[in-house]
Amino acid sequence: MASGSATEYVVHHLEHLAVGDGFWTFHIDTLVVSWVLGLIFFGVFYSVARKASTDAPSGIQTFIETCVEFIDNQVSESFHGPKDFVAPLALTIFVWVLLWNLMDLIPVDLFPEIMKLFGVEYVRILPSADMNATFGLSFSVLILIIIYSVKGKGAKGFGKELFCHPFGSHPLLWPANLLLNIVELIAKPVSLGMRLFGNLYAAEIIFILIALLPIWAQWMPGVAWAVFHILVIPLQAFIFMVLTIVYLSLAYEEH
Repeated sequence: MASGSATEYVVHHLEHLAVGDGFWTFHIDTLVVSWVLGLIFFGVFYSVARKASTDAPSGIQTFIETCVEFIDNQVSESFHGPKDFVAPLALTIFVWVLLWNLMDLIPVDLFPEIMKLFGVEYVRILPSADMNATFGLSFSVLILIIIYSVKGKGAKGFGKELFCHPFGSHPLLWPANLLLNIVELIAKPVSLGMRLFGNLYAAEIIFILIALLPIWAQWMPGVAWAVFHILVIPLQAFIFMVLTIVYLSLAYEEH
């Protein structure tokens, strides 16, 4: 394939189905895929919960119970406050991000070719490779960090921590303390979002590059990368979930 056509192929596969302009651009493909995966997650878990049996549990019930127990143990070990919200949040983050990442295993040309039949020129089905999705989720975690900081320490305690930590409570040190704490707060969601986005975006690029090879030469590197990527997919979801729990635990506890 010529370099020009190869470049066009890669760029085409990195374009979103979008509406709007500038800051108010909405990536319709990311939103639709995220909603569909979220509904699948909710539907499967709700259906299994309704039909749960202690006498003869099905395979999927056993799998879901294992996931719930594993995540509940992670929350119990890392978060020492009330976990009635944090545990379901961790489960939701892990499963939803895992489903996001699994979309990277679908052949890169499948959905674009299908959507062309309906007159849709651009489509991407990997929410994890869209910075809007990963940062949207991570900044939601930032809001929860602030909420749990106030919940655990009180508004006065949280304010005191912002202005008096780490250098001390002298008024001349307040600006430096506040600046460092704001940077720390912002760094948490930025690192969460960038880590997930960077890993899955790089994986998507490699799959696209493999698709540039002749069909007879695609299967070996494609299968090898997919097998390796199967290890990365749950790992990235696990890291995002664990860091969320740790950040909320640090926010809730007094230093």
